[in-house]
Amino acid sequence: MKSGDSKTYWNQIYSDKEVDKLGWHEENPEPSISLIKKCNINKNSTILNVGAGATTLVDELLKIGYKNLIAADISPISLDKLKKRINKPDSKKVTWIIDDLTNSQELIKLSPVDLWHDRAVLHFFTKKEDIKAYFNLLKKLVKKGGYLIIAVFNLDGASTCSGLPVCRYNDSMLEEMLGDDFKLIEAFDYNYTMPSGDTRKYIYTLFKSSK
Repeated sequence: MKSGDSKTYWNQIYSDKEVDKLGWHEENPEPSISLIKKCNINKNSTILNVGAGATTLVDELLKIGYKNLIAADISPISLDKLKKRINKPDSKKVTWIIDDLTNSQELIKLSPVDLWHDRAVLHFFTKKEDIKAYFNLLKKLVKKGGYLIIAVFNLDGASTCSGLPVCRYNDSMLEEMLGDDFKLIEAFDYNYTMPSGDTRKYIYTLFKSSK
């Protein structure tokens, strides 16, 4: 799917449904919060949430005192919904970026970040060139000693999501993609319950940059 087509697709998804009815919506992003706390970064650290959509993770990070967040997504409609949910004083602690992770025009300009967080974005990239572009951007943006959290469908997970094919991963596959630049700190399988009541099998991984 080309960048323009992808933006149109996800804008339509976020236009058609309320946020809490979306298949990937989390009322409580506990697995991500748990891994972020294990990084032991200070509250002024830069946390980049790619594929942020209208995630509740931003709300929760603000509640516990993080002050330098970046919410990035290809869909401006999704980010608008997230902005409207957050009060104005807190919204000033968030930088909002509309960009395509496989052909970055904006994120690539950022200074290195302390933590890259991705829940359910990487698995939508099925072309080799898109996957390569994603990891190249990631490696450029995570600072030395910084952290990386990736949560995707595991090898027993769904083969499609939101009408699109997905790639499934285990921790070894992600280690191979990251190479010697990152060390795996933790990995665990997780059964996510969708708003519909169905479940999806994820793998959560935490890496530390050693480059």
